[in-house]
Amino acid sequence: MAVQFNVEFNILGYLLSFVQFGFIVGTLTFALLTLADRFSPSRIFMICALLGSICNLMLLIPNITVFNLLTARFGTGFFLAGIYPIGMKIASDYYKGGLGRALGYLVGALVLGTSFPHFINEFSWSHDYKAVIVSTSILALIGGVCMRLFVPDGPYRRPVSKLQLGIVTQLFSITNFRKAAFGYFGHMWELYAFWGFVPVILKTYADLQRIELQISFWSFIVIGIGAISCILGGLISLKTGSRKVAYNSLFFSGIFCFTSPLLFLLPPQWFIVVLCIWGMVVISDSPQFSTMVAATSPPELRGTALTITNSIGFAITIVSIQLLSFLLDKIDPTLIYVFLGIGPIWGIYSLRK
Repeated sequence: MAVQFNVEFNILGYLLSFVQFGFIVGTLTFALLTLADRFSPSRIFMICALLGSICNLMLLIPNITVFNLLTARFGTGFFLAGIYPIGMKIASDYYKGGLGRALGYLVGALVLGTSFPHFINEFSWSHDYKAVIVSTSILALIGGVCMRLFVPDGPYRRPVSKLQLGIVTQLFSITNFRKAAFGYFGHMWELYAFWGFVPVILKTYADLQRIELQISFWSFIVIGIGAISCILGGLISLKTGSRKVAYNSLFFSGIFCFTSPLLFLLPPQWFIVVLCIWGMVVISDSPQFSTMVAATSPPELRGTALTITNSIGFAITIVSIQLLSFLLDKIDPTLIYVFLGIGPIWGIYSLRK
């Protein structure tokens, strides 16, 4: 779709950035207004799914201008703030114990959704972008309606009755919440930069080894396999606790970051295996951090706590992605992933007892 516009800047990059920007503004707005804790989260989920699908369909307006195109992408990102963090809020309202397992399944679904475009690109199910836009919009709407009809507010939900503008500072004044949130921020520094650069890692290796790789297919595998580790981490957390799962995941993903230059020296079979293991440990801590954030915040403010940590965490991903993009042309491309280790180090430090 982007190729239809004859502009002097990289419109594809702007399309992606405006979705991210919309999500950050959306989550920040939801958090400051404590919407998830003042109103029915399942109703918010449905409304945001509806409005998000409408914004997505706006891309099909005949002769759409660049301004309206970017506005539509911003709106899609904004209303996604009522989907992912609100989904975690709904899950937390249903579980007094075992939340780590539930969020493991939820984040596992997110991982599959993230990797799915690579799968579609590999097999080219549809060359018509309009069909993709319509189908995703319809699925979003169906999901929102199903959430409202079949998933009522959970038994452990404790709504707040009024607006509390000072809620963010109140949350970060809680020591255990602050440690969990900072650990999550370290995790986010690595996660989306790694996901975004998986195709680059694969292409760099293929060029160095002078071999052919199915970039889209293996990108789908490396990212998608994280769904398995999210589920396994959730099950393990029932016995060991969420903190231990998150700590160990950060530790091992940090090792992969700092030893990443050696990855490009491995034979092809071992390269793929090690990259898949990295794809598992880089995400397995995500649902456990969300569990810790929910557990260390007041029950009546869980929705806001999850939303504000999502907002800050997603903003951090933009910084790490831009850093790698800058370094890609400045230094040896096999060395840039060492800088992702900053996140695990910070996260482990934050999780100290």
